[in-house]
Amino acid sequence: MDHAGRRERLRAVLAERGLDAVLVTELLNVRYLTGFTGSNGALLVRADGADLFGTDGRYTTQAGTQVPDVELLVDRATATALARTATGRLGYESHVVTVDGLRALTAAADGAELVSVQRAVEDLRAVKDDDEVDALRRACAVADRALAELAVEGALRPGRTEREVGRELDARMLALGAEAVSFETIVATGANSAIPHHRPDGTELRSGDFLKLDFGATFDGYHSDMTRTLVLGHAADWQTEVYALVQASQAAGRAALGVGVEVTAVDAASRDVIAAAGHGEHFTHGLGHGVGLEIHEAPGISALGAGTLAAGMAVTVEPGVYLPGHGGVRIEDTLVVTADEPELLTLTSKELLVL
Repeated sequence: MDHAGRRERLRAVLAERGLDAVLVTELLNVRYLTGFTGSNGALLVRADGADLFGTDGRYTTQAGTQVPDVELLVDRATATALARTATGRLGYESHVVTVDGLRALTAAADGAELVSVQRAVEDLRAVKDDDEVDALRRACAVADRALAELAVEGALRPGRTEREVGRELDARMLALGAEAVSFETIVATGANSAIPHHRPDGTELRSGDFLKLDFGATFDGYHSDMTRTLVLGHAADWQTEVYALVQASQAAGRAALGVGVEVTAVDAASRDVIAAAGHGEHFTHGLGHGVGLEIHEAPGISALGAGTLAAGMAVTVEPGVYLPGHGGVRIEDTLVVTADEPELLTLTSKELLVL
């Protein structure tokens, strides 16, 4: 991945804001800019290009391998050690640094003016490069294959518990090459499927119930996110109707994705389909979110969101209808916004599957 190119993009932000350097302490942002995956690291990006990467003695060998192109400073108190080398106007990540941490940085910087850069690196991360999109594709492919294999092998059947299915799905993704699961896998059957973020428990799968699966894999640090809802045994008319409604809503949301489109407009395109059918109150969350090194990152796609989509943004589209005491449906894909149609990364069919 082009970590040096990413640092140059951040350097351009420094120039725009009149900063002499920025201290990056959020570990995922450090990884984004350097490739470093250890648990203690910080990066000083300087306007003059003389960047410094800091870590402690546990990671000197790892830093030499993962960050060979940035001068290394070894100190357990990584952030303050880097701050001591700064002069002029120093940017810092105010959403990460604590009050006590800011006090320590101010003392260490000794006269440098500290200026919040807010989420400058996260803003850069919102637009994925080709290497990031490839990692997302591979993460999504693992999740697609894991679900397909469980379905073919009969693992999604009455009598098994939500917890058993969730653990087997996780194990299958790991066996297929995932570094980890993206988040705690959601397996929700029957009335539990009406709970958007139900945690799997000992509830048994039963014939005639919805089964909602929300899960993902990580590859090279990048997360996939997908939800599919199926029916066990036989689908009742009300289940078919609710599923078709969510399917239409999800298609409308996907179709609305485009460069320059307001995130609120994408949410509305999907939400209006459900509201028109009289189920507006049963769609209780935002339509989607960015996905990458974090499972939830910019941009947020909701009625309360802000901003427009850009080419290269990886986002989810995940409308749902949840009928308390009965069941619910969510259909979710991970996609990448392009100048043409969005690229669909989660390829599992969205036709109603009855097992």
